[in-house]
Amino acid sequence: MRRGNRRLDIVLALGAAALILLPWYRIERGFFGFGWLSDFLSSETSAPAFLQIASHGKLWLIGVVAMFLAACLARTIQEPMKRGRLMSIIGMVGLLFLSLQGLAIGFTGWTWTVSETLFGQLANGQPSMGAGAVVMAVVFVLLFAFGLAERGVMKGDAFIVASISLLIFLVAIFVFYPIGSMFTASVQDLDGSFNPDGVIRNLQDPGIWSLGCVPGEERCGVAWRTLALALMTASASTLLGLGFALVATRTRFPFKKGLRLLTVLPIITPPFVIGLALTLLFGRAGVVTEGLSSLFDIEPGRWLYGLTGIWIAQVLSFTPISFLVLIGVVEGVSPSMEEASQTLRADRWRTFWRVSLPLMKPGLANAFLIGFIESMADFGNPLVLGGSHGVLSTEIFFAVVGSQNDPSRAAVLAMVLLCFTLSAFLAQRFWLSGKNFATVTGKGDSGAHIALPRGLSIGVHAAVVPWMLFTIVVYGMILIGGFVKTWGLDNSLTLDHYIRAFSVGFNNGSIAWTGVAWNSFWTTMKIALISAPLTAAVGLLTAYIIVRQKFTGKNIFEFALMMSFAIPGTVIGVSYIMAFNLPPIEMTGSALILIACFVFRNMPVGVRGGIAAMSQLDKSLDEASLTLRADSFRTIRKVILPLLRPAITAALVYSFVRAITSISAVIFLVSAEYNMATSYIVGLVENGEYGVAIAYSSMLIVVMITIITGFQLIVGERRLRRENRVAGVTTAPNVPLVQEKAA
Repeated sequence: MRRGNRRLDIVLALGAAALILLPWYRIERGFFGFGWLSDFLSSETSAPAFLQIASHGKLWLIGVVAMFLAACLARTIQEPMKRGRLMSIIGMVGLLFLSLQGLAIGFTGWTWTVSETLFGQLANGQPSMGAGAVVMAVVFVLLFAFGLAERGVMKGDAFIVASISLLIFLVAIFVFYPIGSMFTASVQDLDGSFNPDGVIRNLQDPGIWSLGCVPGEERCGVAWRTLALALMTASASTLLGLGFALVATRTRFPFKKGLRLLTVLPIITPPFVIGLALTLLFGRAGVVTEGLSSLFDIEPGRWLYGLTGIWIAQVLSFTPISFLVLIGVVEGVSPSMEEASQTLRADRWRTFWRVSLPLMKPGLANAFLIGFIESMADFGNPLVLGGSHGVLSTEIFFAVVGSQNDPSRAAVLAMVLLCFTLSAFLAQRFWLSGKNFATVTGKGDSGAHIALPRGLSIGVHAAVVPWMLFTIVVYGMILIGGFVKTWGLDNSLTLDHYIRAFSVGFNNGSIAWTGVAWNSFWTTMKIALISAPLTAAVGLLTAYIIVRQKFTGKNIFEFALMMSFAIPGTVIGVSYIMAFNLPPIEMTGSALILIACFVFRNMPVGVRGGIAAMSQLDKSLDEASLTLRADSFRTIRKVILPLLRPAITAALVYSFVRAITSISAVIFLVSAEYNMATSYIVGLVENGEYGVAIAYSSMLIVVMITIITGFQLIVGERRLRRENRVAGVTTAPNVPLVQEKAA
């Protein structure tokens, strides 16, 4: 009871600060500059809520204040059930009122005609929500959550209820609201009236659905072309990722460290750079193409420009994601189960096929799903290598920014893409439903993983080694490109590109960053380092809630999280611009909109990786901690997180890398003040400065490798009570299952 009251007191104090001490509306020159403090009580732009009501005519804010005062009165009620019911009602009504008044009133007055008809014209409007309004919204969400907890929801666990409530609130704002804004605009005329003609026309377009050939064009419909490409990419990347994971954990391959580095390299490279390197190798004027042409006297072909080239680039780009998802799952398979199978006279192949591989199903399913969605949403590779064979993501891009400017077509294509990804999501759920894959329990589990069957070992090495060599060649082309004066014209070596991009000088005894790339470089690093931990934290917390908790609407909630990952970045970027360029939430041109985009677009990878890893952790670990009177937060921190270190590393690495290498959404959201590296590199390519672009990309790769190594050192390795060996390799001493007590 005391803890619950203390939580409520803290939340109510936070609400009072939001109304009295913080500017209610958005500060144009930046909240964290604190320049607004000088005229906090005298200026309308920086005034808190109570002054907005008393001095500046914002009378509609009285409703917000009334809801907060009602919560303060409800706090005095002694009966927990009655207090909890009132708190949950006040929180829900307060949040709803705050949202409606923000949507209904814009800069000049009412934004809805019905509001003006009912209440008459307003003398003035309001700008976008600021720090005070945002904090007050969070207060209402917490009041709602703590009220439900006092009524016994989720066994009265306030941390779990508050986490679920805040996640739903954030997903609603940063996923549903922008996508809904875009779809709403697709069925509206310029004057805002309803007109679905464009959507109906595009749904009937044979260019989307044709199974054969479109009349006048020798190609099938873009929907089926994209689906076929996604299935091929997901299958190949999952199999290769599994092969890499098996070689890294179940063999005595002598170059395991180099293997891990090479599997990470493609994911830390801007996708159009990989496409450009493939063009230099296999394009009509590529090194390999010209060599084969002169050797066999054949005419250079254009096979690279189309689905084949896109598929190669996507497999090269997305196999590392599968590897990052599967490495922890492969390590998590219990050696004792494999040894039990061999004790029952099963050979190594039967043991792997009937015991080890089935226990990897969560990882395989998640790796396939992520590869499928990544291929569907990929923009850079199809843009560089697609030629006339467009896919859904590029078609959406040209529908939004091309000469046709057809938002209805973009919305229809996005809905088609969502149907495909939803089908893959449901198929994955059906495949894994009703099965238990727990292999990490609270019991000791010493033993050694069995060696791979000889045929399988030969097969995975035959796939992994050539792919390693191919990756080395691709990155050799990228590395050389930064030192060549002009690709294809003047191949003499030079350092001019690096000097122009990253030169450093001294001015009055201080360092002067004189290179043209430094500004976007520091901006990119700052935003990526902020968004990566947030993405990992939100993703893994969501995975814990999905796997360990039961609540109404959990399946819908899980799919809603995947939706932001499934929609192409071009659509995400456009929808963010449409949603967050006007009240009630205005973030365009700021770093906040980039951080929000990265967190909620990349979070699903942390969620899927966390779900796959957590499926192997027996629930008895949680129950033992809770039995010892540890709350959910302490259980997560002391028991679950130490066993999820591979998933944490994967989430941190992936979110950090994607924040640096993303292009499709970023290109819409950058500004002069906050220009990201990929957007800057695209500008260099458009200006024909390929050498500087490659030099910049090479520098980003080196920096990302350094920071990723730091992430791995900070997080550490999961330490299970097992002999750290593969069959035939010297054993290491056993280590404790978890180094700290549960409570």
